[in-house]
Amino acid sequence: MLSRIAPSQGKLLISEPFLMDPNFKRSVVLLTEHGEEGTVGFILNHPSALLLKDLIPEMGEADFPVYIGGPVATDTVHFIHRCYDKLNDGEEIAKGIYWGGNFEALKILIANNSISPEEIKFFIGYSGWGEQQLKDEIEENTWIVSDQFHPDVVFSDNEEELWREVIINLGPKYAHVSNFPQNPNLN
Repeated sequence: MLSRIAPSQGKLLISEPFLMDPNFKRSVVLLTEHGEEGTVGFILNHPSALLLKDLIPEMGEADFPVYIGGPVATDTVHFIHRCYDKLNDGEEIAKGIYWGGNFEALKILIANNSISPEEIKFFIGYSGWGEQQLKDEIEENTWIVSDQFHPDVVFSDNEEELWREVIINLGPKYAHVSNFPQNPNLN
């Protein structure tokens, strides 16, 4: 159900068009953990100006883009992937999508050019909510929740269109929202 969120993971949070918090403006967040203690997720469509090799110099030619996962713990690096067959590690958070894994093994795979940017996404920081906080925000219509998405959406590199595409895919009830201007004062 789009308006509710049950304890689980692997759902998308889509920010309402007029959410003005710069951390979450026109965001699509993949939830990786949701339970009684709180919620953790990563913003899929806010790229940073960094590449993985900028954060971890010993990774040499790791030209993987790094996204701003959220405003919490921005001194940490996280990753989601869809290459369990290569990494043999990670927690499945949605069908075919995994969170984390053995970073030392990942570094070897990257060095051997065995992982492509279409299979993995890196983040600095994460998005987090306290135990009741996200539920309250959903009830205030700050977020739309969906578990209906294709894994390709998660690994899309078209950040500009990702929010709009996800909104349209929610169906006719929400499709018109995709055309709202980013700044309603310019309307």
